[in-house]
Amino acid sequence: MMSEEKVQVETGWNFDNSYARLPENVFTRQDPTPVSSPQLILLNESLAGSLGLNAEALRSHDGVAVLAGNQIPEGAMPLAQAYAGHQFGYFTMLGDGRAILLGEQMTPEHERLDIQLKGSGRTPYSRGGDGRAAVGPMLREYIISEAMHALGIPTTRSLAVVSTGQPVIREKDLPGAVLTRVAASHLRVGTFQYVAKWGSAQDLQAMADYTIQRHYPKVANGEDRYLLLLKAVIQRQAMLIANWQLVGFIHGVMNTDNMALSGETIDYGPCAFMDTYNFATVFSSIDTQGRYAFGNQPQIAGWNLARFAETLLPLLHEKEEEAIKLAEDAIAGFNELFLQNWLEGMRAKLGIFGVEEQDEELIESLLQMMQKLGADYTNTFSALTNDKPEDTVLFGTTEFTEWNELWKARLSRQQESSDAVHQLMRSSNPAVIPRNHRVEEALDAAEKHGDYSVMERLLGVLSKPYEHTTEQADYTFIPEQSARPYKTYCGT
Repeated sequence: MMSEEKVQVETGWNFDNSYARLPENVFTRQDPTPVSSPQLILLNESLAGSLGLNAEALRSHDGVAVLAGNQIPEGAMPLAQAYAGHQFGYFTMLGDGRAILLGEQMTPEHERLDIQLKGSGRTPYSRGGDGRAAVGPMLREYIISEAMHALGIPTTRSLAVVSTGQPVIREKDLPGAVLTRVAASHLRVGTFQYVAKWGSAQDLQAMADYTIQRHYPKVANGEDRYLLLLKAVIQRQAMLIANWQLVGFIHGVMNTDNMALSGETIDYGPCAFMDTYNFATVFSSIDTQGRYAFGNQPQIAGWNLARFAETLLPLLHEKEEEAIKLAEDAIAGFNELFLQNWLEGMRAKLGIFGVEEQDEELIESLLQMMQKLGADYTNTFSALTNDKPEDTVLFGTTEFTEWNELWKARLSRQQESSDAVHQLMRSSNPAVIPRNHRVEEALDAAEKHGDYSVMERLLGVLSKPYEHTTEQADYTFIPEQSARPYKTYCGT
């Protein structure tokens, strides 16, 4: 008890665990499984500060013990969450098979944020898995989630990665690790699917009221609050998926259990950012049909939201027919909302203020040209931003010359100055993204040689994606082999 008090006082943990007050059939109380010799690999000091945590205390023996799951800080109520999900279209019972929610940290800004340990050992939902995670995938999630945050895209974040001193067996023995993930919550479409299938009507209402209270308090007093909840979730997802498409991010596994109701990007398994622009790009070795390809992401998001709407039917209206109509009308609005967000973002990437009818055609013709000529997605927009079209493979082609004239004519029809146009493009087009080969280089140095300096440099560059500095130049190159299929694995 003495050591627990010490961790509390020094570190700044401030837990209030609302999820633990929900009906007990949606979780199982469970402590993380201790590991043999935890060592801190990475600590996100700026995130620690915003959580109200003392970074120095987190680096201490007791602090690392908490991040490894060897010690429970005072006020925490560890549990594993139950949920279900459609995985590649097939419904199944799931749950936190290798994660433990320590509790909810109340920050100095009065935010409520989940603190979850990922790779923390078996739970009742492990389905035969070992509940552990390897160093590589956990470092990968740290890199990409923090890159997403720097890009301004809603995402879970990574507080720390701790090595366990124990191997995990995959195709071979790999060093084990625990990631501390920070999220607005871990409520998912799959959470509602679980409650709708195995809970009572009261459980469903309790979960819906909880989600409203936690993420959408503005709709709490409305008579039709459950319909408003559905519409609010649709709105946030439309914005999120548009943001993904704008930076060329491919999630890889858009199962319903990986769609967070907060509107954050969650679960960085087989994900990556595109180099060469291609609508059909897939980054998962198990997605043989291309279900979760880059170009399919908006469609899949709509499909997932329809599954969410189905769970809410009993709350939308006492007559099923009426409930279905309300749900269908709400879901039908997703495509339009996505398109609005995406067009707004694409206009910004091209320095366009205001709206003209032919803008969509101008944008689509550029993307088609990029796909046809195998242009790098990020670098093409960077070249246009910096007025260096000669740096793209498009330059010199008849198609680009014609397109460029139309674009320049479009810019000339708006009142804004060329400086304002340039500023809008700079703030909308990242110079750097976590490119696959750079991420792999960092992971290789860390895993094989215990050298974390490569990763630290990469994280430093990725933390300021819109600065367009000369120091970033080395991180913008594409390797010659990037045309080859790039595959990542979920690490479970």
